[in-house]
Amino acid sequence: MNQIQSEKSIIRLDKWLWAARFYKTRAIAKDMINGGKVHYNGQRTKSSKNAEVGAKIRLRQGNDDKEVIIKVLSGHRQGANIAQTLYEETQESISKRIINAEARRLNILNNPAPDHKPDKKQRRQLMRFKDF
Repeated sequence: MNQIQSEKSIIRLDKWLWAARFYKTRAIAKDMINGGKVHYNGQRTKSSKNAEVGAKIRLRQGNDDKEVIIKVLSGHRQGANIAQTLYEETQESISKRIINAEARRLNILNNPAPDHKPDKKQRRQLMRFKDF
């Protein structure tokens, strides 16, 4: 664990998210934080916020919402196995992700694709309906 601990006890939130491998670059992490996709202890935050051990972070990655608790601070990006030791995902978050993945698999959340393309008459009706 000494290898994981940062020399500095102050780590920016965007840098920690990058080191924990939630986002590929710090720029993407910063954009996600500034865009409201990351909440720190239940509130929107800035990318310059100092991360603290024990803080609860809710973030969005693609279709999944994750809720994690910071266990260790690190400012260095390392292997995925080491990065997973920096945080702990909550049980509620894991169960929600499993339920949402199953719903996506069964195509419940997304509207299913139609069986066929509309013919010319149906396209005209759609265009009239949309007021084109």
